[in-house]
Amino acid sequence: MSGGRHPILVVGGGPVGLTVANLLAARGVSVVLVERNRSTSDEAKAISLDDESLRTLQQAGLADAVMDIVVPGTGTRYFDRKGRPLFHAGGPQPYRHGFPFKNQFAQPELERVLLDALRARPEADVRLGTELVAVDGTSARLRSGDASTTLATEWVLGCDGGRSTVRELCGIGMAGTSHDQLWMVVDTTGDHHDERYGMHYGRPDRPTVIVPGRAGRCRYEFRLRAGEGTKGPAEFATIRRLLEPYRRITEDQIERSANYTFNAVTADRWRDGRRLLLGDAAHMMPPFAGQGLNSGIRDAANVAWKIAEVWHGRASAGLLDTYEPERRPHASAMVRYSRWLGEVVMTTGRRRALVRDAAIRTLLAVPPGRRYLTHMRFRPDAVHSGGLVLDTHELTGTLLPQPRVLIAPELRPGLLDTVLGEGFALLGVDTPEPAWASLDAAGWGALSLPIRRVDVVLGDRLPRCAEGRLAVADADGRLEGALASAAGGFVLVKPDRYVAAVIRPGGAAQIADRLRAFDRCKEAV
Repeated sequence: MSGGRHPILVVGGGPVGLTVANLLAARGVSVVLVERNRSTSDEAKAISLDDESLRTLQQAGLADAVMDIVVPGTGTRYFDRKGRPLFHAGGPQPYRHGFPFKNQFAQPELERVLLDALRARPEADVRLGTELVAVDGTSARLRSGDASTTLATEWVLGCDGGRSTVRELCGIGMAGTSHDQLWMVVDTTGDHHDERYGMHYGRPDRPTVIVPGRAGRCRYEFRLRAGEGTKGPAEFATIRRLLEPYRRITEDQIERSANYTFNAVTADRWRDGRRLLLGDAAHMMPPFAGQGLNSGIRDAANVAWKIAEVWHGRASAGLLDTYEPERRPHASAMVRYSRWLGEVVMTTGRRRALVRDAAIRTLLAVPPGRRYLTHMRFRPDAVHSGGLVLDTHELTGTLLPQPRVLIAPELRPGLLDTVLGEGFALLGVDTPEPAWASLDAAGWGALSLPIRRVDVVLGDRLPRCAEGRLAVADADGRLEGALASAAGGFVLVKPDRYVAAVIRPGGAAQIADRLRAFDRCKEAV
């Protein structure tokens, strides 16, 4: 362990726990991950990774390995009450974050990739077949079989799902709604579907979701009617009957099947001292938006860099106070959005389905309405309205895109994040040299938080490195569109790639003072 500090305890070895553990270990933080099961899951639960999640995995050096197991998708196609195509939602911009917008995968394969990567990191200690039974301050009691051990830890991250032990030990409740709609999920092999997009059929007599995967895998989900089953294992006779319009099925072609209901709930609070909740431990949502896992990975991206800065002694523990204000609003919006999709897109009401289809076709008839639907502008954007938000510029709080850039001095194109590094980045957007020179006088040189300085050259001009700075220029036409509104000033980008501030001439000292509130370890929790 670095500097004699205790490790971070990650509870839960699902995709969220494995992701945050990899992110921490990649930043040189000692991690102990415990998972009560003796192996990773053999059930395909989550099925969709979006471009933001792949960008997060890029930070841990895992994007290429994960891309090997996904279907680079093109979005979702929606069908009306009679099974006719309505529109294809492909996201706002192809490769806006450097990766395909929506990607189908099998969860057991993802967990194996993440677990193998974590085990290869010297900073990580992976303990399968081990569960958390008690936590008191910075001490956690673990049990493996009949043996109990006590672990001294700096922070405990609860990534242990909807029935979270960490949340229960902290006495944190959840608020929201539980739905009694019964759905059947069937993960199949030997399937003929080769579409690179999910299909949502809004037929009120049988709402259906079909998501093709790699190597002949395909997920089917059906809304069940009264008397067609109960929560728990699905009956093969019902599976065969519902799949009959699409394919023939044998029992050995079923990887997983279950009848399930869902929740739309959020934890009352996400932090209890040195214990934090992530993923389903903090929020659970209906499956229709494919955002349950992606929301958990956003949590991991938000928490990991903050834990790392505090653990390494470069930031105060108060930095973790910004986690919930930054993540809760968007996670709650995603819960509501997912519930809305279930109520409207997957309705069983014939009149509601008729109104829905008419409204969509009306929107599709005009360009703004068509863009609203096909670019998925109805999906909540992840924006930080609280937390580490240091000014009110239109870019502040938004996720910076990841275009391809020309990187000086070689001028080879690459993804922006490879230049930004793992810490803060201060982008000078066509910023004059005197403004750069004034930063140290404004207090920026005295900050302990690592901040990489990067010149961003707009227009068709060559980037040139200055002393102590990197330099990039636009390679695909998107960098200028993302940063033009900040031309002449600076953009402060957090390690999770959200914009903390846009700094205008004369405002550098004020932003440095606000950032200094989180600098160094000044207080105990």
